[in-house]
Amino acid sequence: MAKCAITGKKPMSGNNKPFSQKRTKRQFKPNIQSKTIYVPELRRTIKIKVSAKGLKIIDKVGLMQYLKREGLTLKDIT
Repeated sequence: MAKCAITGKKPMSGNNKPFSQKRTKRQFKPNIQSKTIYVPELRRTIKIKVSAKGLKIIDKVGLMQYLKREGLTLKDIT
């Protein structure tokens, strides 16, 4: 199961509903990417699985600032 280390997004379930109205189960999967991110505070890179929304958060706020705000540590996401 793919899960975003930053936002916690994971696959959701729902229904396909075509014109005939016959519903079948399906999964909605998040856009998970495996990225290597440089952390200037630690002077090293880390490899995490993160969603596209999580990448936007990291670009806007910064990884360490976001973790501090959420009360998380680097060990929680790796």
